[in-house]
Amino acid sequence: MRIAFLGTPDFAVAALDALVAAGHEVACVYSQPPAPRGRGQELKPSPVHAYALERGIPVRTPVSMRDPDEVAAFAALNLDAGVVVAFGQILPSAVLDAPKLGCFNLHASLLPRWRGAAPIQRAIMAGDKLTGVEVMQMTEGLDEGPVLASESLRIDALETAGTLHDRLAQVGAGLLARTMAAVERGEVAATPQSPDGETYAKKIRPKEARIAWAKPAAEVDRKIRGLSPFPGAWFELPTEKGPLRVKALLSQIEDGAGAPGEALDDALLIACGEGAVRLLRVQREGRGPQDAQTFLRGLAVAAGTQLP
Repeated sequence: MRIAFLGTPDFAVAALDALVAAGHEVACVYSQPPAPRGRGQELKPSPVHAYALERGIPVRTPVSMRDPDEVAAFAALNLDAGVVVAFGQILPSAVLDAPKLGCFNLHASLLPRWRGAAPIQRAIMAGDKLTGVEVMQMTEGLDEGPVLASESLRIDALETAGTLHDRLAQVGAGLLARTMAAVERGEVAATPQSPDGETYAKKIRPKEARIAWAKPAAEVDRKIRGLSPFPGAWFELPTEKGPLRVKALLSQIEDGAGAPGEALDDALLIACGEGAVRLLRVQREGRGPQDAQTFLRGLAVAAGTQLP
């Protein structure tokens, strides 16, 4: 089919690659405008934008798809279908209706649970045991369209947002390619989403990332894994030179009791409001991620240390 692909982050790259490999004609790629990235904060294209440039696919980076000129340019592509994967903008009906077969979206949750911007992180932070990917026919409502295909994945005990993201991206890419082939053949059945069980995966805000040790260990552990590797749940470690910000990137729940934030041994077992968490992987400010043993060789955290 002749399609346009609308996507921005790494998660969408695998899906675009699968559609290209399947032989679809990608008439244009749409992505969010270049943004400051890296230490130098230079303007750089999104991962999807960079992929398209490497393959000579035309790219547009509109600030808003509601701009009448952008709507007209999209309609002029004479598309069979539009495919959307984590694009980052709400599309107006004029865009959704322009392709002959409409627009289709790959979403990283089992709808209607976790509609919105951060379904992977929110699923882990909520303690979900199961998630998945779904392809839906798009409507104007946020992730409200009928579902065409679905595949489920279990969330492991040591799953992070990063590892789950990578698994869902690969499974989703395959599901999307198979579903678009079925769309082309006219062999898909649309199932309306259940009216029950709707939750909204709101965008992760920086203020959420600080660890509150007074929370139960289960909640602290889920936050650490749900925000790893980005933006990273963090705490302040007292040092002789003042407080040092440290990100916790992986943890597990263990038995232990003490004042919230108290180090219960010399190996990063930290007391919570109920129970304790063992920090397995951390990242100090200005350094790369390290396993706990490596971190502690450079900066000891003795039993009895109190984390604020």
